[in-house]
Amino acid sequence: MVVDLRRCDGCEKCTKACQKMHYLAEEQTWIKVYDMTASDGQPYFMPRLCMHCENPPCLRVCPVGATFKTSEGVVLVDQKKCIGCRACMAACPYEARYFNWGDPPPAPSTLDNPMPEFPVPQQKGTVSKCILCVHNTDIGKLPACVDACTMGALYIADFENDVAVNGLNETVKLSKFLRDNDAVRYKEELGTRPRVYYIPGHAQDVNF
Repeated sequence: MVVDLRRCDGCEKCTKACQKMHYLAEEQTWIKVYDMTASDGQPYFMPRLCMHCENPPCLRVCPVGATFKTSEGVVLVDQKKCIGCRACMAACPYEARYFNWGDPPPAPSTLDNPMPEFPVPQQKGTVSKCILCVHNTDIGKLPACVDACTMGALYIADFENDVAVNGLNETVKLSKFLRDNDAVRYKEELGTRPRVYYIPGHAQDVNF
């Protein structure tokens, strides 16, 4: 994913679209938008989703192998294996995981077959997180958050083909886009190698 902070207006359409797509409870914000202040005192907004790290600390601490990484690099949770110990939540430096304390909102009976690629409905007593909408991307659709962003601030990217596209159908050459706009990764000094890139553009400090 690429997040262009120059475009985000804090509308939270991405959050609402994600919650609607995955039938999440109100407190389940798999993509959370923070109100921030830049080094020059100007306000800006920072969407935070799961970073789908190349070196995910959440995966290493899971005692039952419920957290795993796909061949495409997407980090998922198998809620049928999850025992709810929340070690992964403690290990995640991005606070991008959530515990299902209660029963999930009702979902259509046709969707009552939760799987890591589409965990609907959520399972009480387990951990959940952003799945990068692999159920959409696997069939050529945009993630719900990307599709809902009317500002075009969110891009879904493909490293192998070196392309990225946003909800406005703007397609860019990924490597050039990141290089030309001085993209950074959130807390990359921790060695997690996050796969979400941010384009500041206005002197924002993303290491809040």
